Amino acid sequence: MTKHTAATTVDPTQELAAFLRTRRERLDPRDVGLPSRRRTRRTPGLRREEVAELAGVSVDYVVRLEQARGLRPSAEVLEALARALRLGSDERAYLFDLARQRARDVDGPATTAAPPLARLVADLSPMPAMLMNHRTDILAWNEGMARLLLDFGTLPPEHRNAMWLCLMHPQTRGLYVDRERVLREGVAHLRAAWAAHPDDRVLAGLIAQFTTHVDGFAHWWAEHDVTGNGRGSKEIRHPEVGPLAVHFEVLTPMQNPDQRLMICRPADERSEASFSLLVAR
Repeated sequence: MTKHTAATTVDPTQELAAFLRTRRERLDPRDVGLPSRRRTRRTPGLRREEVAELAGVSVDYVVRLEQARGLRPSAEVLEALARALRLGSDERAYLFDLARQRARDVDGPATTAAPPLARLVADLSPMPAMLMNHRTDILAWNEGMARLLLDFGTLPPEHRNAMWLCLMHPQTRGLYVDRERVLREGVAHLRAAWAAHPDDRVLAGLIAQFTTHVDGFAHWWAEHDVTGNGRGSKEIRHPEVGPLAVHFEVLTPMQNPDQRLMICRPADERSEASFSLLVAR
């Protein structure tokens, strides 16, 4: 396996430059109301001149940003760039994080479940629920989630991490039918968390571990996709009851914004019957 080097900490200037370049190169002129070009170019996407015009800044400013030449754009400039590049809400938040324009949690990352949230997770059973922090460490879970995925209590604490389980645990690597989509979404979530928590060396170590040991991770990471991954569905090959599909919702408590409550529910009647059988067992 080819080994790649992952950044141990975030270099905001370099990452901001790379992110802006990748977003610009993904846009077609027609996406922003510009006429398509007659001549084929060596590089895809919009020109820097076009981004500058759309954002109302100078071309030199865009060039300096993409060359990581130490600029600290204001919130107003970031908003203009986000509009020019047609960024989604998650991408916009990521851009602001990289430019250090978003307020930070001074208490640091959550490593234990807030007691009221831990009780809520337990009360939601048999509906599968678990509580995670930004780096997908699993802080609390109920019996329903243990039946659906895995009894996390049997794992050492350092392996109670949703991304580590998806990528590296033998029991869960084959769990998801569309594993690549699930992993891509997970990588996009980690990248957003990485920008929002630049001093989290545990998260940086996880990313370095995945980059070195997991085929495909470095490629997905280099795509610079970001998402909050707060709602969706997954199809599961369950070893006891066979295939089932779940809808999931991820909620952020106002009192503990660094913690994420994930709740799953059966997506259809067949899955509901399978899950009922699973809980009965």
